[in-house]
Amino acid sequence: MPKKVRANKHIILLRFSAMGDVAMTVPVIRALAQQYPELKITVVSRGIFRPFFDTISPRVHFYDADFTKAHKGILGIWRLYTELRKLHVTAVADLHNVLRSKLLTFFFSSRGKNTATVDKNRAGRKQLTAKKNKVFKPLKPVIENYADVLAKLGYPVDVYSVPIPDKKRLTKDITSTTGKKEGNWIGIAPFAKHKGKVYPKSYITQVIDSLSANTKNKVFLFGGGKEEEEKLLGMAGDKNNIVVIAGKTMNLWQELKLISHLDVMLSMDSANGQMAAIMGSKVVTLWGATHPYAGFVPYKQPLENSLTADREKYPLLPTSIYGNKRVEGYEDAMKTITPQSVVAKIEAVLDAAKKENTSKKQDIIL
Repeated sequence: MPKKVRANKHIILLRFSAMGDVAMTVPVIRALAQQYPELKITVVSRGIFRPFFDTISPRVHFYDADFTKAHKGILGIWRLYTELRKLHVTAVADLHNVLRSKLLTFFFSSRGKNTATVDKNRAGRKQLTAKKNKVFKPLKPVIENYADVLAKLGYPVDVYSVPIPDKKRLTKDITSTTGKKEGNWIGIAPFAKHKGKVYPKSYITQVIDSLSANTKNKVFLFGGGKEEEEKLLGMAGDKNNIVVIAGKTMNLWQELKLISHLDVMLSMDSANGQMAAIMGSKVVTLWGATHPYAGFVPYKQPLENSLTADREKYPLLPTSIYGNKRVEGYEDAMKTITPQSVVAKIEAVLDAAKKENTSKKQDIIL
């Protein structure tokens, strides 16, 4: 239910990187905008992430933090603060908890502004990834940690009650690459920043081959940069129902619109899974060195859609929160997730979605 706030209240939210973490702020900001309709909201982040926030609400504004030029270094952070101060800010939500955001919140708090910073639960993360005396239990989802920051500022939100926006129409600039929507559209994003989160190439190729063997499926391969594009082209081969999105001239907003029309996205523990979830697509994720218990399960996705490496064979898992720590002997942990199990999960998700859509149509008729 919408809540009233005093006039002229203006909150800014700080989250500068990485792409997946910025994407996870979207449901929280949607909830904030919907549940506090008189509140002005400004998101401060890197300009490349603007498309995430463009259509949330006319009251949600975006401020580009340029850490390569205008806002580089401590003097640049001070310059950013002086620019933001002119917006008549009343509260600051630090959703990042890094040096840059800490400096900004310090500057604002020293001027009497209400500020709050996200708790990353570093102690809990350390216990979850410990080699000895590991505490293997779920941590609070990151999205809920973000919501806690708003609650500290006097704006509690229900992040799970907010509906996903309607899909945006696929315009010609997108369909010229994708073709008309027919059959099942399956996205696959096989890459991640750290090797410990990447499914073996031979395994993901088997998944792609199995899914593309069904002519009712169209498979879209996502990646970034020339190297990933070349790898994806090799995986696609000459199959006419596989489209390599990497290397196409799509901007982030066009890519988000495409993702919203996917029936399912297969992703590593990476940004593509988060992006698909906030756009309302079903998501299946694969986890190697990392684990869903760290709190990064994509928004509103059931835990059973997260396929994890075998902890009986690799009991130290998860070995890392971000997948950047190498543990000897654990290089092949993701091989315990078979291509057959991945394909079976995707097909189950597609079947469940069809039944759900059929049920909705029957409800409308009745």
